[in-house]
Amino acid sequence: MKKNTFLALFLFNGLLLFAQSNEEETIRKIYSSSLTNSKCYAWLDHLSNKIGGRLSGSANAEKAVQYTKTQLETLGLDKVYLQEVMVPKWVRGEKETAYIQEGKTKTHVPICALGGSVATPKNGLTAEVVEVHSIEELARLGDKLKGKIVFFNRAMEPENIETFISYGGCVDQRYAGAAAASKFGAVGTIVRSVNLRLDDFPHTGAQSYNGIPKSQYIPTAAISTNGAELLSKKLKSNPKLKFYFKMSCEQLDDVLSYNVIGEIKGSEHPENIMVVGGHLDSWDLADGSHDDGAGVVQSMEVINIFKNLGYRPKNTLRVVLFMNEENGGRGGQKYEELAQANKEKHIFALESDAGGFSPRGFSLDTDDANFNQILGWKDLFEPYLVHSFTKGHAGSDIGPLTSKPLVKAGLKPDSQRYFDHHHAANDTFDAINKRELELGAATMASLVYLIDQKGIVK
Repeated sequence: MKKNTFLALFLFNGLLLFAQSNEEETIRKIYSSSLTNSKCYAWLDHLSNKIGGRLSGSANAEKAVQYTKTQLETLGLDKVYLQEVMVPKWVRGEKETAYIQEGKTKTHVPICALGGSVATPKNGLTAEVVEVHSIEELARLGDKLKGKIVFFNRAMEPENIETFISYGGCVDQRYAGAAAASKFGAVGTIVRSVNLRLDDFPHTGAQSYNGIPKSQYIPTAAISTNGAELLSKKLKSNPKLKFYFKMSCEQLDDVLSYNVIGEIKGSEHPENIMVVGGHLDSWDLADGSHDDGAGVVQSMEVINIFKNLGYRPKNTLRVVLFMNEENGGRGGQKYEELAQANKEKHIFALESDAGGFSPRGFSLDTDDANFNQILGWKDLFEPYLVHSFTKGHAGSDIGPLTSKPLVKAGLKPDSQRYFDHHHAANDTFDAINKRELELGAATMASLVYLIDQKGIVK
C-alpha cells in the first residue's frame, strides 16, 4: 500500500471513529438528561390526575390543550401555537348495565359502549344471543340473526410475541361488527374486549357504521373477557338464554378543538421539518396514561432534553400533540392538509402511541435506503437495550403525511402488558413506571438527533 493511500485511510478511519465517539457521547448525555432532569412524569401526573380522560370534544380535552400549550411555552421555544380542527363529540352518558337472563336468574356482566355507538331503547334491549367468531360467519347464518344480539367472541391470539399482531387479528369485529350484523337484521352486538388476559374490564374503542342508513344503526358494546367467557359457556348449555343491556350514549354535532404545536427553528435547514408527537385525546373510561398521555409527554420531553443540553437542531423540530386520534383521526388529517397548503417539506416524523413501557426499538415506514441507514445505527442503541428495528406501521397521526422523501417512525415499547390497559378503566397513572417513561423519551430524542445530524437518504 502506498504511503499516501495509507495516510488517507488512517485519517478517514480516525474521522469515522471521532464522529462515532461524538454520537455515542451525545446519546449518553440524552439518556442521562432524561433520567435525571426530565419533566415528562410530572406532566403526565397533571394530565392524568388533574385533568383525566380527554375524549375529543370534551371539556377535559380543552383543558389538556391549554395545559400542554402553557407547558411548551415555558420551554422557551421559537413558536408555540394552536391549530384549529373540528372534531366529533360523542358522549357516553350514564354507566352501562348488562346481564345474562336465564328464566328469572340475572347474572350481571361488565360492558361499555363502543365509541360512536347509538343508545339502546330507554328501558334497555333484551334479545336472544347468537355467538360468532368472525364477520364472515354472519352471511352463513343469514336470517337466523334477525331480531338477535350478535356476540362476537374472537379472542386475541396468545402465541404472537408482538401483541399488536394479535390486536390487528381481531379488532375488525369491534370496528365493523355492528354495521355488518345490522344488514342481517340483528338488533345489537356485543364484542369481546380486545385484551389478552381474563379480567373484568371492558375495553372501549372506535366503531363505525360504515355508511349504512341511520335507521339501521344498532347499539354495540364491549364485554369484559371474563364476561365473554361466561356468556359463551352459558350459551353452550342454554342457546335460548337472553341478554339485556342498556346504554344512553349519543353522537352530537362536531365541535372546535386544536392540535398543539411547539417549534424550534432549524439552524441550518429551517425549511426541513422533523415532527415528534403523540395524540392528546384519550378515551373516557380512565385518564389515558398509556394511551396516549405517555406519547404526549415523551414528545414534549424530546424538546426539553435538547433545551437542557443546549442542542439546537439543524432542521426545524416540531412537537405536535394531535387531537382526535381515537375516534376520527382528524388532527393528523388537518395537520397534513395545512402542511400541503403551506407547501411545507417534512423529512422525518416520529410518533409514540404504544404505551409508556420500556423502549425496545422502532417500527419504520420508509424505503430500503433509509431503513438500512437507521439499521446501521443499531450499535448506538444497544447499550440502552434498544435493538428492534423493523419495517411496519409508524403511527396513525403521522400516517397522512405525504412529503417525499419522508421517513416515518413509531416508537416500539415492550407490548406484553399494553392491552391489559388499552381503552379500559385501568389505563391510569399508577400503571406508569417513571423510569420506563423517561427511557422512551430518551430513545425518541436519540433517533431525532441522529436524523438531524445525518440527514435522510434522498
